[in-house]
Amino acid sequence: MEDQISRGLEGVAVAETRLSYIDGDAGELVIGGFPVEELAPNAAYEESVFLLLHDRLPDAEELDAFRADLAARRGVGGEVQQVLRQAAAEDEPAMDALRMGVAAANLGHDDGGDADPETQARRAIAVLPTIVATYWRYRQGKDPVEPREDLRHAANYLYMLTGEEPGDAAARGLETYLNSVVDHGLNASTFSARVVVSTESDLVSAATAAVGTLKGPLHGGAPGPALEMLREVHASDDPEGYVREKLDAGERLMGFGHRVYRTRDPRAAVLEAAAERFYGADGDTEFFGTVRSFEDIAVDLLAEHKPDRTLETNVEFYTAVLLDGVDVPRELFTTTFAISRVGGWMAHALEQREDNRLIRPVSRYVGDTGRSWTPAAER
Repeated sequence: MEDQISRGLEGVAVAETRLSYIDGDAGELVIGGFPVEELAPNAAYEESVFLLLHDRLPDAEELDAFRADLAARRGVGGEVQQVLRQAAAEDEPAMDALRMGVAAANLGHDDGGDADPETQARRAIAVLPTIVATYWRYRQGKDPVEPREDLRHAANYLYMLTGEEPGDAAARGLETYLNSVVDHGLNASTFSARVVVSTESDLVSAATAAVGTLKGPLHGGAPGPALEMLREVHASDDPEGYVREKLDAGERLMGFGHRVYRTRDPRAAVLEAAAERFYGADGDTEFFGTVRSFEDIAVDLLAEHKPDRTLETNVEFYTAVLLDGVDVPRELFTTTFAISRVGGWMAHALEQREDNRLIRPVSRYVGDTGRSWTPAAER
C-alpha cells in the first residue's frame, strides 16, 4: 500500500509529552499541567523552566538553588565575545548572531557537548540572554554588560541590554512574556530539537538547530511587523480606516489568525493583561488605547470580510506591544522569543532522550526510473 502523504506532518503524532497541551478549538494552552493564564503572570521564569524539566514546581529552597545554578552559567568567554563582535561588525541579523553564539557558547566551558544532558540544558537556557545582549551592545558600539547573578533571569536580560537595572513593572512584564511562550506543543523549532537529539547528538546541537528553525519568518518573525503596523495605526489616528484600506487591498493584518487556534490565542489574553498592567504603571497609555481600539475594530471587520475563517488575535499582537513597552528593541523580538522557548526546547530534548527512537519519516519518490548511465562525452 502506498504511503499516505501528510504535508508538513500536519496531524501526525510522533511523540508523547507531559510538557504542554493545546486545544485549538477551545483556545486552551496547558503548560506542565497549569493553564497558561495561571502560570504566566505568577511564576518566575526559573519556576517555569524547573516545572518543565522536573514535572513539578520547586519549593523555595529548590528555587533558590536552581536560580543560583542558572545564574552561575550565564557568562561567555572572550572567544564567544569575538564571534559576536564580528557578527555585529558585519551587520549580521540578530538570529544569525544567536545561532553562531549558541554553537560557540561552550568554548572555554566544561558544560558543553561532553557534559551530562541536564548540565547542557541548563547552560543553553542560562546563556542565551547573554549572547543576545552581548551582540546587541556591540551593534550599538558599546561594551558588553556582564551578567549579574543577583538578578532574576528576565531582569538580568533587560539589565544586560541597557546597563541599567529595570523597574519592577518592566521585569514582570517581560517575565510574563517568557512564561507565556516557553513551550507550545510540537512546533517547528521544538521538532527540530527532538530530531537532533533522536540521533543521540548533544543538546547544544539541538539548541543550535532550533534557533535556525525559529529564524524562519513563518515561525517566529511576525511581532516586528505587527509593531510597525500598530505604530502606523497610532500615527494615522484612524484605526477603522486603516483596517478597511488594508482589507480592501487584499493585504494581511499582522497579529491575527493562528495555525492551531480556531479562537483567540490564550496567550494573547495573558499578554494583553500584562501589557495593561505595564502601560498603566509605566507606559504610553495613549498608544495602548489605540491598540485596544484597533484590535476590536480589526476582529469585527475581519469577520465581515472573511466570514468563512476565524481570525482572532494571536500571540504576536500583544507580544509586539509588551516587548516594545519594556524596551526590548524590535530587532531582538525573535531572539527574545528564543530566550524563552529554549526552556521548552531543552525539556523536549531531555524528554526525547528518556524513550528515544530515531525520528525518520519516509518520503514518496516521484522521480524518473530506468535511466542508464552514459559517459559525459556521449550525452
